[in-house]
Amino acid sequence: MFFKDIFAAALLATQATATIYYAGVAESSGEFGVYTHDLLIWVGAGASKTVGTGLPGTFGVDYKFINESAIDVYVDQNHVNLFRVAFLLERMCPVATGLGASFNETHYGFFVDAINYITTTKGAYAILDPHNYMRYNDPSQQPSTGSIIGDTTDSKAATTAQFAEFWGELAGRLKDNEKVIFGLNNEVLIQMQVKKYKKLILQAPRHGHESDPRQRPSSHKCHPSSRSKPAVGLPPLPRSKIEDAQLLTFPKSIIAPGNGYTGGHSWTQNYTGNSPASSAVLGNLTDPVNNTAFDIHEYLDSDFSGSHANCSQSGPTNLAPLTAWLKTTGFKAMITEFGGSNSTGCAGYITGLVNYMAQNEEYIGWTAWAAGPLWGSSSPCCGGGNAWGSLEPGSLAADGSPGFYATVWEKDVQPLVPVELQWSGVSSVRGGNLTSRV
Repeated sequence: MFFKDIFAAALLATQATATIYYAGVAESSGEFGVYTHDLLIWVGAGASKTVGTGLPGTFGVDYKFINESAIDVYVDQNHVNLFRVAFLLERMCPVATGLGASFNETHYGFFVDAINYITTTKGAYAILDPHNYMRYNDPSQQPSTGSIIGDTTDSKAATTAQFAEFWGELAGRLKDNEKVIFGLNNEVLIQMQVKKYKKLILQAPRHGHESDPRQRPSSHKCHPSSRSKPAVGLPPLPRSKIEDAQLLTFPKSIIAPGNGYTGGHSWTQNYTGNSPASSAVLGNLTDPVNNTAFDIHEYLDSDFSGSHANCSQSGPTNLAPLTAWLKTTGFKAMITEFGGSNSTGCAGYITGLVNYMAQNEEYIGWTAWAAGPLWGSSSPCCGGGNAWGSLEPGSLAADGSPGFYATVWEKDVQPLVPVELQWSGVSSVRGGNLTSRV
């Protein structure tokens, strides 16, 4: 009995150090309205069927960032404190003027209104998510269209300096909002020399300008190309320490993606299309203010794509090598995309993944994929081609039955939301004071 008690005490002590500071949902609809695909199933009712159109699009019709009423439900009733808000670089920085510090002020106004509602009105945190796969100028068939940012062989490609200028401008405009988190880019999928990619990491949110002016599914996670195939890999986000007097200007959290759809299961794997492995490149990343975590996506279906209704991949088993690497290197991670359907068996896989994060101190937060105002009966992931609704409160399936909000979020995810989360202070990978809003 003595040894059993000692073991139990040690286990509790270990778990006491593991804390989820941020929990919530991804808000997907701000990137809608431009996606084109040969299969009409992948083209929503409002999407353009002509490559190159859909920009800038009509706000509230082609794209929209949030429904304030949905944010109210998630914060006031579900007591979550994190939203990952997707947008397109091509709308923020029109192609006519190029990627950089010149913004479409009307579009920026719509975006900042959403961010301010989440952070200022509701007191939650917001991840700024350029949903571009590190490409710019043609999002019509993401992730395969658009010039690779930093590709010096492509005369149309934006440069790494322009990418840094964009982030510097956006960070500068939001410098007084302590509740934003900079998500560098969604699922970087292109291959580039490591030394070139070092330029992308930030000369961006860590410094910048001080100015303060005020298709429906464009990128399904259930993308028709299977994630069981090797993703075209980008040696992701290694960076040397940037010597710049302005680096400490914006010390908010950064989350940086890895290779291979930034999959946690493949983080330490080196294979064709995923070489070098994220773990081989990112261990020497340095941040002058030590406030960078890694952005992880982890779906639970057979090929990790989020395109199937059945769950078969164990989150704890598949994340174990990543967790060991995080422990060794001292980094933290957020899982900003994960999901499962309402099919028999997925509940256990979802519970296993979320509990695993809660039990391992290397994970500081998560957002489930996905809610959003324009999904209708379509499913952002895990529907297997079925229209079973989304995580948007009130969502309905195509047959009028309750959608994924009721059948997945309320049933499987909501019971796993920590009672105490961080509700005040600057976004930090080290977390802050935990309080309850229950």
